[in-house]
Amino acid sequence: MSDATGHKVAVAMSGGVDSSVAAALLLRQGYDVLGVTMMTTNTAGTGAGADGLQESAAVRAARDISGKLGIPHYAVDVVDFFGREIIEYFEREYAEGRTPNPCVRCNRLVKFGMLFEKARDLGADYLATGHYARIDTGDEGVTYRLKRGVDRNKDQSYMLANLTQEQLRHALFPLGDQTKDRTRELAAELGIADVHLPDSQEVCFIPQDDYGAFLTSRGQEVSPGPIFNVQGEQLGTHRGLIYYTVGQRKGLGIAAPKPLYVLRLDPKQNALIVGHEEETACSGLIAGDVNWISGEPPYEPFECEVQVRYRQRAVSCTVIPRGEQFTVRFHQPIRGVAPGQWAALYDGVYVIGGGVIQDSMPLEA
Repeated sequence: MSDATGHKVAVAMSGGVDSSVAAALLLRQGYDVLGVTMMTTNTAGTGAGADGLQESAAVRAARDISGKLGIPHYAVDVVDFFGREIIEYFEREYAEGRTPNPCVRCNRLVKFGMLFEKARDLGADYLATGHYARIDTGDEGVTYRLKRGVDRNKDQSYMLANLTQEQLRHALFPLGDQTKDRTRELAAELGIADVHLPDSQEVCFIPQDDYGAFLTSRGQEVSPGPIFNVQGEQLGTHRGLIYYTVGQRKGLGIAAPKPLYVLRLDPKQNALIVGHEEETACSGLIAGDVNWISGEPPYEPFECEVQVRYRQRAVSCTVIPRGEQFTVRFHQPIRGVAPGQWAALYDGVYVIGGGVIQDSMPLEA
């Protein structure tokens, strides 16, 4: 949007460099800016807020940054909703032997869902975040197109590929046209954040990214079980399925002449299936819980690129839409396709849509 005058923007602030600079940039552009920070747990820190919830370090840092910028700040209670839609979902997926991506789900349901609704109650027209992504408008400004960020090393369009047209209509990504290095420079110039802080951890509600410790603390049962090869021979014993993901090589505890990789998890047998590198390749995948950025599903097969994890590069493929699902056929076999992760589809720098990976397709004999 070219004219910021009279428009109020709520910035989802974490207290870190990216969201702080996003707020500062919007102020420079003339927006009426306020900061909002999600309170996702009631035991994350010390010091109770006005609503009695325990304030996290993120809330306190965001409030401090907002004070430096001279903007109002609000802590928004999403504890129950976040717990039900994100944390419990995360636990269910792991219990089923899948490797979920809670951040993709959170962006749609919580940040650009519940948080934005709360921001609207505060008078905001838009919700801005520190994501490295861009939005273009299409024909007559009606269709909103999600686009990779300029900094390909920090591009986060993958994490936003589940957003709807209505959500993109009210979203702003001020950092999409710049690099992470430039963001840190701006933060230093403005004195609004510690530029030496590391980037946020992968999953915000898991301390030190220790998935196993988090799940066991939540009552997830962990039982050792057999490790089989594809021929059904037992090669060893695993610690518990929650400690493994498809494509993993280290930590299997098996001595073998050739490296072994996790091929799949079998929760019904509490078994881990492993194989050699050549056995990890997949010819395609099936995805469900589909979202099309345009809001209009395609009906005919088409060629594009697919990205199957946040840090992996996109590869060329053919997509066959099948109602609420789609099938992807890779043009060259790839490895590490994990059920539960998000498969994001791209046309160059533009996100077409995506879906949750239901299953991988082995190489044809």
